[in-house]
Amino acid sequence: MKSQQNIGTHTFQTPSGKIIALKENGIIMAKSIRYAHSERFQKPVPVESSSSEIIFPHKTPVASQTISPLVENMIGPTHIERFEVDESTQFLSVVRPENENENEKFPVVVWIHGGSYEIGCGDLPTADPGEWVKEQHIMVVTVSYRLGLFGFLGGNGKRIPNLGLFDIIEALRWIKKNISSLGGDPENVTLMGQSSGGDAIAHLMISEGVEGLFQRVIIQSAPLGLREKRQKMTAELLRKTEFLKDNDDVLKMMDEYRKYVPSVVQYGLKAAMPFGVQYGFPPLCREDEVIEQWKKNAAAYDVLIGLNNDETAFYLKTSLTLKKYAGKGFGLTLINKLVRLTTEVIYGKPAKIFAENYAEAGGNVYQFRIHSIIKNHSLGAAHCIDLPLIFGKEEVWKYAELLKDIPWKYIAENGRKMRSLWAEFARNGSIADHSERPEILELHKVI
Repeated sequence: MKSQQNIGTHTFQTPSGKIIALKENGIIMAKSIRYAHSERFQKPVPVESSSSEIIFPHKTPVASQTISPLVENMIGPTHIERFEVDESTQFLSVVRPENENENEKFPVVVWIHGGSYEIGCGDLPTADPGEWVKEQHIMVVTVSYRLGLFGFLGGNGKRIPNLGLFDIIEALRWIKKNISSLGGDPENVTLMGQSSGGDAIAHLMISEGVEGLFQRVIIQSAPLGLREKRQKMTAELLRKTEFLKDNDDVLKMMDEYRKYVPSVVQYGLKAAMPFGVQYGFPPLCREDEVIEQWKKNAAAYDVLIGLNNDETAFYLKTSLTLKKYAGKGFGLTLINKLVRLTTEVIYGKPAKIFAENYAEAGGNVYQFRIHSIIKNHSLGAAHCIDLPLIFGKEEVWKYAELLKDIPWKYIAENGRKMRSLWAEFARNGSIADHSERPEILELHKVI
C-alpha cells in the first residue's frame, strides 16, 4: 500500500494554462496534456491557452489500433480498461524530479514510442520513466501521436501523408513554449525513440519546421533498412483501404484494414512495416535527397544511434511455424543465420552507414550495439531488449517472454549504467571515455 504522506499535487502555471500534476515518491508527473487537436486526415491544430485547470483524464488516451498478440506475449499484457481510444490523440506527459536546485533547469528527453507506426502510445507502463528521472535528475516528456491509417498513410489528395510526424512536431512546439514553466530547459532537448520511434526521429532531423526545437537525438533500433522504395506498396494499401476512410466505427476500421496489408512475398521485408513516413510530401524531401539532407544537417544535432545484436530474433524465433520446423539442430542453425542476416539488413548496416555519413559531414555521432552474455537464452539481445534497460521496473516486466531466463539483477545492473550514459549524452551531447559502461554495451564515437 502506498503511503499517503508521499502523495500530493503540484500546480504549474504555463503559457498554455494552469497544469495540475501529481507529486509522488520523489517525482512530479503531469499526464495526458493535450498539445493539439485534429480532424480526420487533417493536420494538427495547436491548443489555445486554457482558462480552466488542465488535469489528469480518468483514462489514458490512445490512438486507434489493434492489440498485437506478439507484443502481448513478448513484452506483457495490455490492460485495455486503463485506456480510451481517441482518434485525435495528440497528448503528452511530463515527468520530472520533485526536488530541484535553485535556478536549475532539467535537461529534457522527449520519448517517441515505437510500434511499427501502427501500435503503442507514449504512456505505456513498459516505458515509465519515473525511476530514470529520479536516478539521473532529468525530465522526460512522453508523446502520443496518430498511427496507422490516421497518421502514416496518404498521398491521394484526400488523405494527407505524414500526419504523425506533424503531430510530433506540434508536440515539440508545445514543449518549446511551455517546458521552462515546468522546470525544463527548452535549449537542451533530446529526442529519444525506439524502433519506428527512432525512424521517426531520424526523419524529424530533416523535416521542415523543426529548427530550434531539439538539439540531439538518441535513435534505438530504427529499421532504416526498410525506408526505401516504399511508394508502390503504400499506394496499394492506400487504394485498397480507401473505402474505410469515412467509417464512423474506428474499431471496425482497425479490423478491416489488416485484410489488405501488402504481402512480404510481393514487397519483401519492408512489407513487415506497412506504414511509415512518405517522401516527397511535407514535411519531408524527396527520397533521392534524404542522405544529402542528413549530411547537410550534421552540424545541427548530436547523435547517438545503435541497435541490439539479435533484433529479429524477436520475430523469427517466436514464430510458431519456424519453431515447429526449424527449432533445433540444423534448422536452428539456419534460423540463427537468418536472424544475423536480417538484423544487419534492417538495422545494423543502415545504422553504420548513417553514422559514417554523419561523421564524414562533420557531425558529432556515437554508435552503440547491445549484446547478450546470458548463456542458454535463445533470443539473445532481441528487439525491445533496450526498453527494460532504460525504463526497467521489475513488476512491469516480470511476465515478459522477452526476459525469460534472464535474472532481473542482470537487467538492473546493466540498465543503471546505461541510463547514466544516456543521461550524460542528453545533458551535453557527449560521453566521456572514463564513464562506466555496462558489460553488454559496445559504444564508440564515430570519426
